[in-house]
Amino acid sequence: MKTVRRPGLRGLLLPASIIVSFLASSSAPTPLYAIYAGQWHFSPITTTTVFGTYAIAVLTALLVLGRASDHLGRKPVLLGALALQTVAMVVFSEADDIGALFAGRILQGVATGSALGTLGAAMLDVDRERGTRANAVAPGLGSGIGALFSGLIVQYLPAPTRLVYVAFIGVFVVQALGVALLPQTTGRRPGLRAALVPELMVPRHLRRTLLGVAPVLFAVWSLGGFYGSLAPALARQLSGSGSVVIGGLGLFVLTVVSSVTTVAFARTPARTVMFLGIALLVLGSLGTLVAVEASSVTGFFASTFVSGIGFGAGFQGGMRTVVPLVAEHERAGVLSSIYVICYLGMGLPAIVAGILVVYGGGLPAATRDYSLFVVAFAVATLITLLRTSSTRRPADLTCAAHQDVRCAPCTNP
Repeated sequence: MKTVRRPGLRGLLLPASIIVSFLASSSAPTPLYAIYAGQWHFSPITTTTVFGTYAIAVLTALLVLGRASDHLGRKPVLLGALALQTVAMVVFSEADDIGALFAGRILQGVATGSALGTLGAAMLDVDRERGTRANAVAPGLGSGIGALFSGLIVQYLPAPTRLVYVAFIGVFVVQALGVALLPQTTGRRPGLRAALVPELMVPRHLRRTLLGVAPVLFAVWSLGGFYGSLAPALARQLSGSGSVVIGGLGLFVLTVVSSVTTVAFARTPARTVMFLGIALLVLGSLGTLVAVEASSVTGFFASTFVSGIGFGAGFQGGMRTVVPLVAEHERAGVLSSIYVICYLGMGLPAIVAGILVVYGGGLPAATRDYSLFVVAFAVATLITLLRTSSTRRPADLTCAAHQDVRCAPCTNP
């Protein structure tokens, strides 16, 4: 019996691994924030501002550089992003004050923002269906692995504020060699100068679809922002342990469970998955409220598990609703627009939460307020999805069911 090879699977591995390593390096400082705060004596506001600075840098790069690969080609943009990530790791490894931490996060954000749309488009170039799935799996997997990997190094190995960044430098060098050996899949096209003007690149036929899923993406990534900034301190407080592994475990559970969920629901209709994601996001956030009130670390991680399913279902449902309708020359720009929504959700609420920790009653009170925000936003999103579902035309429903780019002409202009 002849073995049928899955087309394009090998070609997905390198770009997917780069997304994983970029997002892993972005979450690597998460377990280290407590060490930095102890050394440099800064408050939770500074922690969330550093976190938010990264999100803002990603947003800026997405807006300015998100479409560059459609004109320069994928390889030059990816090689530049990998070089910039390497420089960011050097800055982190040599950091001796909060200014260096901000500088490293800005460099890291620009590198990540310039590459996300390009990497996503490169995976779609190889295989549209599996590329869409990989775009939904890789970010969460990377964030979770980075937080746990960093926590283990900090807890058990020497030179904790340097070794983790040196390890990532090695990863980026190997990946740069892999990119250099790849054939160029897209050639140069005119219009680069116009493409660098900040703009959300959303074709007319996709605008209504993207606006429909934008609240879902914002809601799930706002939870990711909490777990990347304040949840480590909350986990240590609830457990009564100073372990940085415990601090990074929350983000690991959230994001890895979300990635497993993406694979598990790969064949479930996208709209159904979005409804499930929002419902579980509400349930998980309410569970976090109960856990904090009861000072239960077990309840906290159980709620994190439920929220992780909600995160994965909501994110992949949104991605699968939009991405299959994107034409080849629009891929990098549209994916960049999607990530703009995601990083707005990640950055803005996290900064507000840091202010609430200092001026609003401490970490438990800020967690309560943040959880209530996520619940309120998720419920509003659920109502919007229900209303949209009841008013959609039969042709629109056919498009959602097919999830095929050939359906694009029948969507509303």
